[in-house]
Amino acid sequence: MHPVIEWKDGTVVMLDQRLLPSEKKFIIHRGHLEVAGSIKDMVIRGAPAIGIAAAYGIALGVAELRDNPGLNTPGFLQSRFKAIVNAITATRPTAINLFWAAARMEKIFRENKQDYHLLREKLIAAAIALDKEDFEVNRRIGANGQTLLKNDSTVLTHCNAGALATAGYGTALGVIRAAVANGKTIRVMAGETRPYLQGARLTVWELQEDGIPVTLITDSMAGHVMKKGMIQAVIVGADRIAANGDTANKIGTYSLAILARHHGLPFYVAAPLSTIDADTPSGDTIPIEERDAAEVIYFQGRMTARPHTAVFNPAFDVTPAGLITAIITEEKVLVPDFSRAIASLPGLRQK
Repeated sequence: MHPVIEWKDGTVVMLDQRLLPSEKKFIIHRGHLEVAGSIKDMVIRGAPAIGIAAAYGIALGVAELRDNPGLNTPGFLQSRFKAIVNAITATRPTAINLFWAAARMEKIFRENKQDYHLLREKLIAAAIALDKEDFEVNRRIGANGQTLLKNDSTVLTHCNAGALATAGYGTALGVIRAAVANGKTIRVMAGETRPYLQGARLTVWELQEDGIPVTLITDSMAGHVMKKGMIQAVIVGADRIAANGDTANKIGTYSLAILARHHGLPFYVAAPLSTIDADTPSGDTIPIEERDAAEVIYFQGRMTARPHTAVFNPAFDVTPAGLITAIITEEKVLVPDFSRAIASLPGLRQK
């Protein structure tokens, strides 16, 4: 699969995920505001991929200044960098990887702001390194998580937490890929994930490309297939995990966790340490992004409800830690008590 996002000849190139699976189109971004727009408009999505896009966008914003005469003015670079970061971080409030990546870039800025040319190269190098790092992190998540999946089983997943949502391997789908690579027979049921249909458009497409058996169901069928014994586990990604293990993920995840608990099925969350927000004590304080009503009233230009219909469109919900069987990270698999398990992670103290 071609990279979802990459730095190429001083630009940021993204696969436009809004058009999949019918069309594969790449957008070339020459300015940080273009990157911010693509994050906001879901050209790119998935918490790890959003973090990578944020890093590239900040690096591109600083690179844009190379011919600006204001570079010789005291305080100019500081104020411009702040504006660039603010433009990027204002796009998607729930995905903590966005802010985590921005914080990494801010640290590089503080250490190198006295030399613009060195700063520019350091930021570009850091964004590329973060991209490569994410791929390896996801490989380790897959290796840790695949031990939880039984041979000859069917796994239900929601939204898209695969190669398209990361640097190219996936968190939840990375666990499935790793299990298959280890010789296990794994089948997947993918919920369509309304209203943006990331499950139908993206997850199904990814798994078909990899030759992993996948069956598409509508979101409202999940309880039925669980009751029929057609599912042995549920695995999802995450956009932010609070210090107590409460997890924000694509809207509809909470419902699946309740259904899984009722039917005695394990419910797994797969996410990198960068998705854990140790400064947020519980899911009650995770900001939940609300998106435009048009995403519900229209789909790819076709009207599905009257234009003036009142719409509530939260992009995420929060699954309480008590409904989660395990959180799979690159460090290890965390099990309850999640508050204690998260607090003991050395990787968090190193960020």
